[in-house]
Amino acid sequence: MKAIGIDIGTTTISAVVLEVTEERVVEAKTIQNGSFLRTGRDWERIQDVSVIIEKAMDVLDELLQQYPDVGAIGLTGQMHGILYVDADGKCISPLYTWQDQRGNLPEEDGMTLVDCIQAECGLHVSSGYGLVTHIYQLRKGLVPAYAAGICTIPDYLGMVLTGRQKPLMHISMAASLGFYDSREGKFREACLRQMGIDPGILPDITDVCAALGNYHGVPVTVALGDNQASFLGTVGMKENTPLLNVGTGGQISVLSDQFFETKEIEARPFLNGKYLLVGSSLCGGRAYAILEQFFRSYAVAAGAENQPQYGIMERLAENTVRPEDDMKVVTAFNGTRSNPNLRGSISDLSEDNFTPGGLILGVLTGMARELYDMFVSIQNGTGIEATELAASGNGVRKNAVLQRIFEEMFGVRLKLARCEEEAACGAAASSMLR
Repeated sequence: MKAIGIDIGTTTISAVVLEVTEERVVEAKTIQNGSFLRTGRDWERIQDVSVIIEKAMDVLDELLQQYPDVGAIGLTGQMHGILYVDADGKCISPLYTWQDQRGNLPEEDGMTLVDCIQAECGLHVSSGYGLVTHIYQLRKGLVPAYAAGICTIPDYLGMVLTGRQKPLMHISMAASLGFYDSREGKFREACLRQMGIDPGILPDITDVCAALGNYHGVPVTVALGDNQASFLGTVGMKENTPLLNVGTGGQISVLSDQFFETKEIEARPFLNGKYLLVGSSLCGGRAYAILEQFFRSYAVAAGAENQPQYGIMERLAENTVRPEDDMKVVTAFNGTRSNPNLRGSISDLSEDNFTPGGLILGVLTGMARELYDMFVSIQNGTGIEATELAASGNGVRKNAVLQRIFEEMFGVRLKLARCEEEAACGAAASSMLR
């Protein structure tokens, strides 16, 4: 049996044809999303829905033509962001992405909308969460006329493919909008009313991989959140196997039967009544990119060409013998979710360790340490152990030194995801669970 999985990311759109029984990717395609709209407001991050849908459907149609024996289509993509649909299920707005910052704009009293929600409801939500965006739109009179519902972009693709008029969202996506009680499995409607939201705008939700309908006779299932889809496509339902994802950001996800949350750890709904306990480092792999720019700018100032320095950096790290007194680098250059004002630091410098290779190792170790500390928090709260590690994302896939640091820190073997389109693979696999 073959299944297609489509992942609508912020920068790319990926699709795979998965041979489900053999867990083998038969075909994979990735194209640029390229749909951002320029608005002149540097805090606004919106995308053109029609461009995204057209590109996704072109890829899907091409794969269906190549593989007419496909038996199911699964969806995933960027979480948190929303678009508005009318009563006929047609999109009537841009996609307000997870990167949108309108919730962090200070009002006349100096408080942001995120601050107001914290003060009035006691909930910590971030700008870019769909219901935060919706509250802002309501207060500014910017909600489109005839708006009847909200959903994420992969949910809307499912509506277009199947002709649905009202969004149906998996709980993994619903939770990403904010104001969702993952323990109870429902939206916090009292809080929403307190913030001026009519719950009628909310989508229907489901905790199973329900079928939305058919596209050219092929069943299409509800969209999973991209974090959950990546875990399913990489780890499956294995316990005691943390998934490390290092790309632009950093993330650790652990399967759990228990609901457990802290300021840094979020319990996200998954499948079969289970949770993913997730910790995210805001800087993550970008810390290494910042260091590369540091070395590149020096090289250019010294008369070298403006070229990537990653290869040289990896060789320096490979050839550096760690002194007993390692320097310590905190890579929270963009703060943390619980403390946005925190910044990075370098300490414990000595004559022996203050070298280019030492600094590179320090940054890589700092990146790993952020995620490891989150796992320790999960371990202390739940008793979950790590018997092996799974890893995805180019930040770790292309850096053998970082892989070894993770293995040393966790004390277990690390395995890279077999397919780079992890989320699309998970979406394909989820379509067979209906």
